[in-house]
Amino acid sequence: MASEAAMAGQREPTQKEIRLVIAASSAGTVFEWYDFFIYGTLATLIGAAFFPSDNETLQLLLVWAGFAIGFGFRPLGAILFGYLGDKLGRKYTFLVTVTLMGIATAGVGLIPSAASIGIAAPIIVILLRILQGLALGGEYGGAAIYVAEHAPKEKRGFYTSFIQASVAGGFVLSIAVVLACRFLIPPEDFVTWGWRIPFLLSIILLGISLWMRLKLSESPVFQAMKEAGEMSANPFTESFTYPGNKKRIFVALFGITAGLTTIWYTAFFSGMSFLRGPMRVDDLTVEIMVFVAGFIAMSFYLFVGKWSDRVGRKKPIIVGNILILLLLFPSFWAMGNLANPGLWESARSSPVQVAGQQCTTDPFSDLVGSKPSDCGKILEALTASGVPYDVVDADQLRLTVGGADILLTEILAASTAERKLAIEASLADHGYDFTDRQPSTAALAGIVGILLLLGALSAMNYGSVAALLSEMFPAKIRYSSMSIPYHIGAGYFGGFLPLIAGYIVARSGDVYAGLWYTWIFVFIALVVGWWGIPDDPEAALDEHR
Repeated sequence: MASEAAMAGQREPTQKEIRLVIAASSAGTVFEWYDFFIYGTLATLIGAAFFPSDNETLQLLLVWAGFAIGFGFRPLGAILFGYLGDKLGRKYTFLVTVTLMGIATAGVGLIPSAASIGIAAPIIVILLRILQGLALGGEYGGAAIYVAEHAPKEKRGFYTSFIQASVAGGFVLSIAVVLACRFLIPPEDFVTWGWRIPFLLSIILLGISLWMRLKLSESPVFQAMKEAGEMSANPFTESFTYPGNKKRIFVALFGITAGLTTIWYTAFFSGMSFLRGPMRVDDLTVEIMVFVAGFIAMSFYLFVGKWSDRVGRKKPIIVGNILILLLLFPSFWAMGNLANPGLWESARSSPVQVAGQQCTTDPFSDLVGSKPSDCGKILEALTASGVPYDVVDADQLRLTVGGADILLTEILAASTAERKLAIEASLADHGYDFTDRQPSTAALAGIVGILLLLGALSAMNYGSVAALLSEMFPAKIRYSSMSIPYHIGAGYFGGFLPLIAGYIVARSGDVYAGLWYTWIFVFIALVVGWWGIPDDPEAALDEHR
């Protein structure tokens, strides 16, 4: 097969054409990720509308399960649209994906609540999340490759970093739209119906995205490859039979995407849930902090992409992974102490201890009809309240705060929601404060600073990835070869993170325990990436041409 340098014998795109390529591809990516992320941004309201339960922990986990299902279908979308992208072209394939995403997102805003149509509501939500996952599986590869195949090698990292920043931009836009709606719509109306507006806005964004992308021409590399008759007969099959590609796919999956997706979702979604949930910071305050940090952090992706043009793609990823392993837990510990210092002071001065038999909890037990033990009921309530506790084995069930017993007879007889409130009232008598928190200005600045640090660590992993993955795989199967490992990693390792990390927290009662999920995957990425990411991906690929 001819090298891409040889194929690119046509004229080089002008700077004006490059700017249009970057702008249209990035805008479409922002809008498409906005569509996907608005679900997570409005997680608490989505839960109340479509997954109602008197168990708050279960309700949120069901929302994250719906979030994960969308991600779970991304690899299938990568296979389907990757095949079409390698056979029919980059441009028309991601026109299809952005259309599918926009329609599915607007559909979520039109679904009646579970109170109106019962079980049909969550079922329809799940079906639309599946369509979103399929669309997103084809979007990223198309946009990233389209820009990469227009860019000169010496600027490829910088130009493609706009696509990486656009992924974060979709999240930032989702926060911005929610904030705008909160300011314009009375709080009670926003909870009742106003949360639907960000979903319906997707139709307008779809129109803008299609208008911009229809102005684009096909990728010059794809055009040259088509004219030379060097198209792949079956891109999916050849992705696993092309010389050296199995190793490249393995490295892309475990050495690149395993780390970048888990730290990204930890930095933003886990950070947001952590502040809203156990730290009890007001929703509006959390959204403003995350918006500010996310907006500033978008520039980090551009810096890292440009840096990778000078030092190579591998170094930022490896350095970033090392720093994540060192700083992940301290960052969240510091954020917790800034957000709600009184909770940890109360936990130190009046520690909570649960003694009894069968002291385990499973938030999904209600779904399968099993009942938790009396000790498990106590643990469920403490976990939902974000209260640290210790468990000891004993013959008699006891709940103590600072050594003082709390009477459990009426608490155990109450419903799940009432039990939580009753335990909080008892703990409040011992100095615990369960009102919504409004951190001081200095604390708010500190939290934003920590979120920026997490954003910078994510950018080190993420900023150069579009260029790296494009350079690792041959042009005729590039769409399929890079999309499959990327979306398996992003879909399963990253997309299931809020659900699995939340489940770990619910089972353990430790609000920081879910971070081990991220830490383990980043460690795997460090080992595999150090071994397998080539210093010069294109030179390594040329060895197999």
